[in-house]
Amino acid sequence: MKAVNYSELRQNLKNNLDTVTDNEEMLIVHRPKNRSVVMMSLSEYNSMQETLHLTKSKANRQRLEKAVDNINKKQHLTEHNLIED
Repeated sequence: MKAVNYSELRQNLKNNLDTVTDNEEMLIVHRPKNRSVVMMSLSEYNSMQETLHLTKSKANRQRLEKAVDNINKKQHLTEHNLIED
């Protein structure tokens, strides 16, 4: 994760924004009086919001964890042929 101060951000705004969007990398912008911020791409933000939504309920989080565990153990996997027109 890259960090810059506010002046650096302004001086190289395009390059910093491109780094955030092109590399899906977050950027910390240090500001005075502990008012720093984190910049991220919209797609990264949306991904985080979706993850938070999916893991909000305990039951859904447990179902997801079990599914991931089954995939890692290659259990309960069924292969299906694609449907053709």
